Amino acid sequence: MAHRNRLRSAWNRVGSGEIHRAPRKWQAWLSDTGSLTQKIEQAIGQKLEVQVLRDGPQTLNSDESRYFHFKIRRCRVREVLLCAKGIPLVMAHSVIPTTSSSGSNHGILRLGTKPLGAVLFAKTRMHSKAKPPRDIARLDKTNALWRKCAKNNLALTSPLWARRTLYRLKGHPILVNEIFLPTLLNYKIK
Repeated sequence: MAHRNRLRSAWNRVGSGEIHRAPRKWQAWLSDTGSLTQKIEQAIGQKLEVQVLRDGPQTLNSDESRYFHFKIRRCRVREVLLCAKGIPLVMAHSVIPTTSSSGSNHGILRLGTKPLGAVLFAKTRMHSKAKPPRDIARLDKTNALWRKCAKNNLALTSPLWARRTLYRLKGHPILVNEIFLPTLLNYKIK
């Protein structure tokens, strides 16, 4: 039983087999390696609406600091809701270190209401054949990302399932956390 509880508070690498501890209804969404934006648009049969909640400088939470081995001090955090017909399906919380949004990436990362995934998959997939590291987690009310979802007045039940992926844009890291909201289950991954 102790092994089963491990997933409740920790991020676990998808390749570790922990994906099978997630409910079956979430496994396809959590393990897919393609663009989440494209997968959702295929499932809903239309373009996603992107509602920007926050896009600016912020300090990292303790989990994010640990993820970057406490080497990153300054970052831009972009939080958005990916919606279909005004209904939130996913909350994305992206950590963009200051060095990752400078130089030639500066113009690329002026996103407005464009999904970050469209930029990452247009720019990184052509140059990189390696799969980026991906973790999954079961988030409950004690988790900072769960609380961010709740703060945005989303009707939540605990737990939520999430994945995080470390992408590279022209060699610079961008950590994308995608928190799947229960409304996403109204659609099947294609």
